[in-house]
Amino acid sequence: MTLSDFPRVHIATDHAGMELSAHLVNYLSAKGYEVVDHGPKVYDALDDYPSFCINAALAVVADQQAGTRALGIVLGGSGNGEQIAANKVRGVRAALAWNLSTARLAREHNDANVVAVGGRQHSVDEATAIIEAFLTEPFSQDERHVRRIGKIATYERTGEVVQ
Repeated sequence: MTLSDFPRVHIATDHAGMELSAHLVNYLSAKGYEVVDHGPKVYDALDDYPSFCINAALAVVADQQAGTRALGIVLGGSGNGEQIAANKVRGVRAALAWNLSTARLAREHNDANVVAVGGRQHSVDEATAIIEAFLTEPFSQDERHVRRIGKIATYERTGEVVQ
């Protein structure tokens, strides 16, 4: 898989990830991605990340439903709250990645469509490598992973837990 296989990336952050977000917008745009920045646009130490992250997640799902290959990135101090917010959107599988392995496995095994990274947990270079690993790793299409993701999707749609 190459960077161009997912031409659109939706990105959102809170105040703690603004420097990393600005770097990623420039870096990924230079790599050929269409990057859609869901904010915030100005630094506010008291901002509330849920709306930014939910809007990015909604855009990923809308693009995917329209047949556009898209992934999402949500950033914060730890990435935890941002991942939680993104995962409230139906159709999102957001994974908190803290190293190259967790980033790759999120795509390979879980077909995650949003990655969360803690801007205060990594250098800009480390975070960029984690994001790039996530964006370039293909989903394995392995039957066991497809089955498991299907069970999660069934619960999300119906509330039924499938054994």
